Amino acid sequence: MAEAKQQFESLSLEFNQQQNSLNELITARSQLETQFQENKIVLTEFESLNEDSKIYKLTGPILLPQDYSEAKMNVSKRIEFIEGEISRVETKISDEEKAMEATRQKLLAIRAQMA
Repeated sequence: MAEAKQQFESLSLEFNQQQNSLNELITARSQLETQFQENKIVLTEFESLNEDSKIYKLTGPILLPQDYSEAKMNVSKRIEFIEGEISRVETKISDEEKAMEATRQKLLAIRAQMA
């Protein structure tokens, strides 16, 4: 009985750690989605500009001129990178949810034994 209680406490702690990890991953996913949407808006703005429009990039406290095609390419690459990161985080979220479900099942089994 004492061993089951100790195992139950250990699994409860593991489950709480998994919940915290899942919450961090969900927060990261949300931040990536925000960045993705912001960059999509920038790309949409580029579509409405002429290729000879002046574009500036904020580098520290200074605005530096940037070539239209280079700026558009940078934003497109950033969007690709963010999409990859979103996919990676979603995979981690899925894996964490599966691990949490397995831990939850173990907790329920131990609780049933203790009853």
